[in-house]
Amino acid sequence: MGFNFRGAWSIYQRELMRAFRTAFQSLIAPVITTSLYFIVFGSAIGSRMEPIGGVEYAAFIIPGLLMLTLLGETTSNSSFGIYMPRFTGTIYELLSAPVGVAETLIGFVGAAATKSLILAAVILGTATLFVDYEIKYPLFAFGFIMLVAASFSLFGFILGVWADSFEKLGIIPVLILTPLTFLGGTFYSLEMLPAPWDKIALANPIAFLVSGLRWTFYGTADVSIGVSLGLTLGFLAVCTAVITFIFKTGWRLRE
Repeated sequence: MGFNFRGAWSIYQRELMRAFRTAFQSLIAPVITTSLYFIVFGSAIGSRMEPIGGVEYAAFIIPGLLMLTLLGETTSNSSFGIYMPRFTGTIYELLSAPVGVAETLIGFVGAAATKSLILAAVILGTATLFVDYEIKYPLFAFGFIMLVAASFSLFGFILGVWADSFEKLGIIPVLILTPLTFLGGTFYSLEMLPAPWDKIALANPIAFLVSGLRWTFYGTADVSIGVSLGLTLGFLAVCTAVITFIFKTGWRLRE
């Protein structure tokens, strides 16, 4: 059986429409949150901060805030998208449909990537109301955002399959991803940390994502962009392998 374009497109449309039905949670809430961050950190605190690496503090935190929102929203949306069909039993419609792993992943990841790009555009548009900034490498920024969105969409998919309750569904995004993003250089450069915390901070994988996105904006980063890109691609490959295993074995999908 060849690739089922219609099946992939149907999954993509369903997931995208679900996001639009929850527009307040998916788009409005991140705008309000981002605005509050800029008011508190960008204006109140940023006005007392020296430029970091030649970048004004309010502009310096933009990539970190963008990554903070992207990771949380992409993971939550993707996990909820597969958890609800399992919860209601409609997952069997997907399993019995003439679609394979590739079509399913393309549908889910494509929708998550589209939502992430819309969300990124909204956040960046909101940022212009508070600070002037320029993206030094816009094509690299676009590609990196897409890569991160795809990776954490797959990760969210795995989380949605693993979770057997709404409580478990929120554990990873709220108790792990958000704290790690805050500790990953969202509001500061890792070089500002005293020894040995500057080295310990590099054990946080989210620090490489924030650093990679910041490089696409300003050409400076705490770690090499090659390392950030390599780790992100590796994470994408691992998540793809895990989901392939899930579909081949039916782990927690047919329970």
